[in-house]
Amino acid sequence: MTSVDIHDEKILILDFGSQYTQLIARRVRELKVYCEIHPCTEPLEKIKEFAPRGIILSGGPASVTEEGAPLVPKELFDIQVPFLGICYGMQLFTHLMGGLVGKAERREYGHAMLQIDDNSDLFNGFETGGENLNKVWMSHGDRIEAAPPGFVPIAHTENSPVAAMKDVKGRFYAVQFHPEVVHTPRGTEMLENFLFRICSLQPLWTAKSYIEMAIDQIRETVGKDGKVLCALSGGVDSSVVAVLVHRAIGDRLTCVFVDNGLLRKGEKERVEKVFRDYYHIPLVVLDAGRQFLEKLEGVEDPERKRVIIGNEFIRLFEIEAGKLGDARFLAQGTLYPDVIESVSFKGPSATIKTHHNVGGLPEKMDLKLVEPLRELFKDEVREVGRELGMPDQMVKRHPFPGPGLGIRVLGEVTEERLHVLREADAIVREEIRAAGLYDHIWQLFAVLLPIRTVGVMGDERTYENVVAVRAVHSLDGMTADWVHLPYELLNRISNRIINEVRGVNRVVYDISSKPPATIEWE
Repeated sequence: MTSVDIHDEKILILDFGSQYTQLIARRVRELKVYCEIHPCTEPLEKIKEFAPRGIILSGGPASVTEEGAPLVPKELFDIQVPFLGICYGMQLFTHLMGGLVGKAERREYGHAMLQIDDNSDLFNGFETGGENLNKVWMSHGDRIEAAPPGFVPIAHTENSPVAAMKDVKGRFYAVQFHPEVVHTPRGTEMLENFLFRICSLQPLWTAKSYIEMAIDQIRETVGKDGKVLCALSGGVDSSVVAVLVHRAIGDRLTCVFVDNGLLRKGEKERVEKVFRDYYHIPLVVLDAGRQFLEKLEGVEDPERKRVIIGNEFIRLFEIEAGKLGDARFLAQGTLYPDVIESVSFKGPSATIKTHHNVGGLPEKMDLKLVEPLRELFKDEVREVGRELGMPDQMVKRHPFPGPGLGIRVLGEVTEERLHVLREADAIVREEIRAAGLYDHIWQLFAVLLPIRTVGVMGDERTYENVVAVRAVHSLDGMTADWVHLPYELLNRISNRIINEVRGVNRVVYDISSKPPATIEWE
């Protein structure tokens, strides 16, 4: 398998501002086909240069009948590949190709029942007929009143006479609903039909093939003698980067792990054991807890904490990089959502944003970037980690903020308060793992509140700290719902924290969703 193979079999997704655009890409990737999201304003020449095997037009919040609605040049449709329009993309087809788009008699937001009229290609494997209805997810205020010349309806709902259509030559397809969301149960089958039956793609995008390609690219970028630094946090992204780069260039990689005194219990020891003892990767550990706590003394504002922690990290990393002066490359865990974060349907981004725990570092140091994960979503990074043989405790690790416990100790950060939170957080994670729930929760942690409450322990009055427990379900952190943990489990967590962590006499459980709350408290 060559790198050319997996990138030749690719789909282009043009973004018109839909909240689901990244989800389309995730579904395509899950079907083992490479894809990229570009803004709908992408110049035609760049689209041709990208050379996709198929093009998907996303949904979007606008109406094609409104002034200023995002459009594409008609010449786009001269590119001889199959097209799939989703929601706004369908209305765009209709508007540009001579059909009629009008306001729906009533807006459709939520489930609708789809009846298939033609199951020859996009709906291959589906039943036709009045009794064979399929649940789909609608989100639109316009509808197709008349299909463009050369197009025929292939499905309808009670409120949408043209809920799906195709051109008679079989190159253009469009659906009014969203096949990419879980609320359309058979949406994946529809996307499979588009990718494999209509576009004739091959499912080559696998973790194994990506690793082979990435290793080749790392070696080509770094050269035979180049040395690489990696700022290792112990999180999924930086850990996978470290293992991948080490597999490519061996001991020419040096990882730097900064113990800022804001880590969870056992974090430093775990990182040292895995990377030194298991992978034998050159690792420099900086014990800098005292410096960080001195900088944070008296600071309560969370944004000031973040800036102080980030700046001190950069300062220490620069010092260490200076000691290893022959390193010319910096490996970091930029992911695909980071790359496209600043790209929207309003226009292409002038500068692709670079994200990392050491934000700003590339500008401060004359190091060239090595970003082997920049084409991957988070779930794909975990798959690469598994393929690399990394242990589950690393691959399945919950997200952990760069400032660490510094923003989970609300108010001033002191060694005493960090100790209280560290012990409480360890109990929470231990009980969740014992209950078999850790892998079913997106993020879980404890927070030390900046208040004290009255309690009674051993017939004595106490006035001590409050710990809040937070557990959420999420896909990408943009939205989140609180987890309905069993009462018995919450009871065990509360009892253990109060009995085992000196200085805590009350435990509360956070039942706020995002929005309106955030996942982290600070």
